[in-house]
Amino acid sequence: MPKIAHIANLWSLVGHPTPKKEWSLESKIAAVAAAGFDGFTTALTPEHTRLAAKYKLKHLLGFISNNSGEAKQYAKAIQAQKDAGAVQINVQLDDEDTKPSVAAKNWVKMMKEADKIGGVVMSLEVHRDTCTETPEKTYEIAKLYKQATGKMIKINFDFSHFAVVKHIHPGNYSSYLLKYPKLVQNGEQSHCRPFNGHHCQVSVTHNGKLTDEVKSYLKFTEDLFRCWKSAKQNQDKTLFVCPELGPYHAGGAGYNITGLAPAWPDAAILRKELHKAWNRAK
Repeated sequence: MPKIAHIANLWSLVGHPTPKKEWSLESKIAAVAAAGFDGFTTALTPEHTRLAAKYKLKHLLGFISNNSGEAKQYAKAIQAQKDAGAVQINVQLDDEDTKPSVAAKNWVKMMKEADKIGGVVMSLEVHRDTCTETPEKTYEIAKLYKQATGKMIKINFDFSHFAVVKHIHPGNYSSYLLKYPKLVQNGEQSHCRPFNGHHCQVSVTHNGKLTDEVKSYLKFTEDLFRCWKSAKQNQDKTLFVCPELGPYHAGGAGYNITGLAPAWPDAAILRKELHKAWNRAK
């Protein structure tokens, strides 16, 4: 049967509980384990590896943000994440003005370096201010990559970015965002940030209850998980799901904004709700 692994992003714990009294790395990783997560994701270091073992967190997901376009830099970044314990690696590639033809060539280069190193699964993340900032660019890169290699690209879909770019609404979340099911099914990571068509991140809770916005989003995740689970090739695979909630940043520059619930407590609640959605997705 398909399995789900719940992955916390340590980014959700930046500035938690307050910027002046932010937890140590060990306290953060202890909290991840206590909240029932199976692992975490970040740009991994040996210290992350040590603490993950201490708190019995099975899955370490690496992260690379790279716009060099140079194969030697790709290899160095991939090797560093593998050495720190990553099997799955998430990549934000290039810039918003990088042409899909260039980005596809760069991804081919990166995958060649990953294949030389071995033992890692690379996923190209959908994200603004990267080569995948719009649906059109993302799907063009996927097409060009397949033309160049004969293989389907692995994408880590964070649909919140597309939802805002295309100003969609709960009535068409699934029909618009899941219109290329084979690409969705080929992925092994999913960043699940609750969104609506106006906001890339919405609050999970308000006054101790789930918000209307997150309820609509969770209905979409049922369709997302059902799509992924229905693929024959995924019957013995694991989908690594991250409740991707960003923290508040000084001056109002973060995903979280004044008045919303703090990122980390909401991420822990969202993990539970995503697991319920996974079980409902038959």
